[in-house]
Amino acid sequence: MLKSVIISGPPAIGKTTVAKGLAKEFDLKYLSGGDVLKELAEEQGFRTGRDDFWDTSFGMEFLSMRKTNHEFDKKVDEKLKKLFLEGGKIITSYTLPWLVQDGIKIWLAGSQENSAKRMTIRDGISFEKALEIVEKRYQENKMIYKKLYGFNFGDDLSVFDIIINTDNLGAYEVLSVARSVVKERYGAKTTTKS
Repeated sequence: MLKSVIISGPPAIGKTTVAKGLAKEFDLKYLSGGDVLKELAEEQGFRTGRDDFWDTSFGMEFLSMRKTNHEFDKKVDEKLKKLFLEGGKIITSYTLPWLVQDGIKIWLAGSQENSAKRMTIRDGISFEKALEIVEKRYQENKMIYKKLYGFNFGDDLSVFDIIINTDNLGAYEVLSVARSVVKERYGAKTTTKS
């Protein structure tokens, strides 16, 4: 079985697209740290059924709750660490790359402006609103993880095997680079045609 792969990066950078593509190609189980966190939000009474939950006022409200109660993040990270160690997973997570050893860790880099453009297309909101959301989510998550774990999210990238700058690449091109890294690192065979 392949070791697990982690895809990380700032909000709306394309983590889910890349992770799902790699999961299909290498027959890995896809897991989203955000989805596990959404389960905890639901336990707090939030309706999280929308794909863009994190970009809504309710998502921002839950983000504020996380700033004062780190138990949400700790629970998610403990669960993800266990799943990561089982192998055969591809996980999107802001924190996991700093919390585990081994596997392969990919950081998707890019400007907040390009993330906002993706969000505009994905969620049907204005560019200005999308940029405001991207900036807020990035800064507030960064503060949470610094306080909780002591690492500088987005600044300390030394834990990553590769950094892929997505600004001038399409989704397929980013996936292609990530696919090459996984193949090279593990000598893996794909389950679908490239």
